[in-house]
Amino acid sequence: MQHRQDSDSAFAGSVPEIYDRLLVPLIFEVYADDLVARLEAIDPSSVLEVAAGSGVVTRAMASALSGSVALTATDLNQAMIDRGVAVGTAMPVTWRAADVMALPFEDESFDAVVCQFGVMFFPDRVAAYAEVARVLRPGGVFLFNVWGRIEDNEFADVVTRAVGGLWPDDPPEFLARTPHGYHDEAAIQADVEAGGFSAPAMYEALEARSRAVSCEVPAVAYCQGTPLRNEIEARDPARLMEATEAATNAIRQRFGPADLDSKICGYVVTATRC
Repeated sequence: MQHRQDSDSAFAGSVPEIYDRLLVPLIFEVYADDLVARLEAIDPSSVLEVAAGSGVVTRAMASALSGSVALTATDLNQAMIDRGVAVGTAMPVTWRAADVMALPFEDESFDAVVCQFGVMFFPDRVAAYAEVARVLRPGGVFLFNVWGRIEDNEFADVVTRAVGGLWPDDPPEFLARTPHGYHDEAAIQADVEAGGFSAPAMYEALEARSRAVSCEVPAVAYCQGTPLRNEIEARDPARLMEATEAATNAIRQRFGPADLDSKICGYVVTATRC
């Protein structure tokens, strides 16, 4: 089986398209708008986005920030960058495939760095935060968010339980392990401070609603548009549709067949470079 760290970070094949088409409006857009509103209050002249994914925050920044702001968006996965470029932005953005562990930028290059739900994937968070601090100007701001407990993010929790039931001796746990596995305030504060930021960082809970027109939308979004798919296919590639159907049925039983409404919960962190 593919190493978990590699599997958890692999967004390839049809995953970027499904992720952007289904998962972005399902859970990411509301948090993207929140991050951009916070950036507007900071009023930076240059912003670096790391772990930009398919560009939901990038598009929001390009639509809301001043046209004079220099925007650079990076992601480890070229396929996600390609999706972001294909969708397009309201103003020019410099897109670049880059690893946050070794950012290809000079010291003190940016006023702000933003990362939406990406820090959970960093293999060494303190080292990654130190790289972010390095490319920030003194007093610059690192703005990021993380998901809360999986139990407080209802669609993800239901999907994880349903898919896990197909492999009770070796359940796929990507969603619980990675996206929802890094939310403890004390741990995050310690990592951010060790990475070169002033303590304490601002740490705020932000609950929202996740809505879908049908029970199939969140099932396909999570089972086929995230690295959960990698875990399912590593166990048995022929059972992807079975897993998706199991998730669909579980969501239907919990929320009904259409016009679904569920809770999502994340935390927003604002850190200032020392």
